Amino acid sequence: MIRKKLASFIRKDGVQTLLASLLCVLGGLLIGFAVLLIIEPNGAFEAITVILKNFFKFSSSRSQLKYLGQTLVRTAPLLMCALSVLFAYKVGMFNIGAAGQYVAGACAALFFALYFKAPWWVCVLAAMAAGALLGAASGALKTFCNVNVVISGIMLNWIMLYITNMVLSTDGVKNPMSPYTIQVRGNNTQGLLPQMGIQTLFSNEKSVTIAIPLAIIMAVVVWVVLNKTRFGYELKATGYNFHAAKYSGMKERRNIILTMAISGALAGMGAALLYLTGIEEWETTISSVPAMGFSGIAVAFLGGLSPIGSILAAFFIQHITLGGSYVDTTYYCAQISSLISSLIIFLCAFVGFFRYVMQSRIGKKDEAAQAKLQAEKGGSVT
Repeated sequence: MIRKKLASFIRKDGVQTLLASLLCVLGGLLIGFAVLLIIEPNGAFEAITVILKNFFKFSSSRSQLKYLGQTLVRTAPLLMCALSVLFAYKVGMFNIGAAGQYVAGACAALFFALYFKAPWWVCVLAAMAAGALLGAASGALKTFCNVNVVISGIMLNWIMLYITNMVLSTDGVKNPMSPYTIQVRGNNTQGLLPQMGIQTLFSNEKSVTIAIPLAIIMAVVVWVVLNKTRFGYELKATGYNFHAAKYSGMKERRNIILTMAISGALAGMGAALLYLTGIEEWETTISSVPAMGFSGIAVAFLGGLSPIGSILAAFFIQHITLGGSYVDTTYYCAQISSLISSLIIFLCAFVGFFRYVMQSRIGKKDEAAQAKLQAEKGGSVT
């Protein structure tokens, strides 16, 4: 009886996705541990433990809550980038341009907050509009010029990076004494996201704001739009078969551009949810696209391309990334957590493969059980 219930449970798509994701995580951790053993066997177990513990390494509950808050603050933008990627993917497009759309959002949010002294909600809307505009540009290139969204996305990432560096180097935005922008906290407090008392749950960590619940709410909204609305059905239908959507009367060109615009808006909002907390500033001399947008791709797939699954995946990736900063640098370099994160991210590509293996084994067992049942029926007839 228990075996039948367990077998029925494993047959569910969501369970198979979860198991496949856990296998990827476990595989990445095991390979990472092996790398640690090769570099320095004496500190390997302690290092992997520290990475997994992150804020739990502190004995004080106050410190644990404080650093948990900082982890969640950085989880919110990562989740938004993951939502950006999976929204486009569900509609049949691979939005590698989420990184550039994230940069566009950072540019708009910080410029409005520092130059115009705008309130936080205006800055968030500006960030979403900037990301949406860049996403729509990629969608328009696909629709009218048949330019692959991957190619246009990669090119626009770098174009947007250098535009952002120039815009945020403006007087009144850039700190004249450093390569970073001026702190929002010290120049426009109304540009910071409100805390609404949430910080008290995390030892009054000042960077904890409504960014955390906002990101979770957006994940639920994306799930509802994609799975419970006619609008979401039309978008997915366009992605599945462009020509079929066209001949069935759907506005296929509009749907593609709109999909990329929404995807870009989500990534742009992610940047606003980071920089408007005051946890960090933009470096105007940066020469590489921030990894947040690219990490969103891994989170989306690790979460099984589910908005709800991406919440847990985003927290886990951010958890081990920040946990790596506590590794003993006398044995290992500070980038060791990035290496382990990269291994898990690499193995995320095998989520679909692991699901295929599980489904194949279940299918073979079902076929064998069916054949056995037919054989028994045939024997009873004779």
